[in-house]
Amino acid sequence: MFNLKFFKADPSTFVIRSVNGHVKSQGQGLSFWYNSATTSIAALPLSAQETPFIFNFQTADFQSLRVQGQLSFQVSAPEKTAGVLNFVLNRDGKTYATDDPMKLNDRIVRAAQTIIQAEIQSTPLRRALLLSQSLVALVQSRLSQQAALEALGITILDFSVTAITPTPETARALEAEARESLLKEADDAIYARRKSSVEQERTIKEAELETDLSVQKKEQQIEESRLENERALLREQAAMAQERLAAEIGEEQQRQTLVSLSADNQRVQSDADAYAIETKMKAYRELPVENLKALALSRMAPEQLMAMAFESLAQNAGKIGELNIAPDMFSQMMKKVSKA
Repeated sequence: MFNLKFFKADPSTFVIRSVNGHVKSQGQGLSFWYNSATTSIAALPLSAQETPFIFNFQTADFQSLRVQGQLSFQVSAPEKTAGVLNFVLNRDGKTYATDDPMKLNDRIVRAAQTIIQAEIQSTPLRRALLLSQSLVALVQSRLSQQAALEALGITILDFSVTAITPTPETARALEAEARESLLKEADDAIYARRKSSVEQERTIKEAELETDLSVQKKEQQIEESRLENERALLREQAAMAQERLAAEIGEEQQRQTLVSLSADNQRVQSDADAYAIETKMKAYRELPVENLKALALSRMAPEQLMAMAFESLAQNAGKIGELNIAPDMFSQMMKKVSKA
């Protein structure tokens, strides 16, 4: 009477009730009265369980490495699990009679550990530090194919690697190496930037020199063009001067010809004039003096005739007794002389 108790399981617990070694009932969330002296109850949790892990391994280059992560699993075949591990409760119906339920986590973790260890030990440190994603895929694939887990009635829900870390000394060495590599990259970047700056400056200098050379070539071409124009102008001026000189020479030759002709003409004219004068003088020499005087007087103006008359009077003044000349005659003569 005092051994009669009541058991009630939650919906996420699979219960197997056995009496005297025979299974009387099983299922999720069962509740019943039982005799603790003759009844054994196995309670298997069906909810997802999460198990963290931390593994210490040695890489292929004999470096210590720590792998940290978490594994999630679920009891999918509780009958198989109960057949392999003891999930029977104590008579109080609350605690487990053995530590087999805790061994379930260890078995699953060891299965994952074996897979990870085989991968890490065949990989050098530097590569092993970058195996997070590949380890996750590898462990999930291998665990789903393991017969031991299938015999346990376990299904792997999720596997994750949260960290892969070396020892502090190795980490500091890697950090130093990475730091030196970064510093070298920074130095290389500075050098590349300076090199680029020098190359750009050289390019600018070359462009400036090419510009100066182009300007000098243009100036030289302009100077050559100017000199060529000056030479052409000088040639034209020389040609014009030569043509002018030739024209002047021709003009002088024509003038010489003209002067020669003019001199010949003057000579001929002079000869003609001399002949005419000689002929006239010969004729005058043959004429009487009175006739010559008459001819001369016929060609003189009245004033000249009066002057000769006065000259004749003066020459014959001794022969003239008295001569009266009216003043009007002198006034008339003076008027004509002033007009002339």
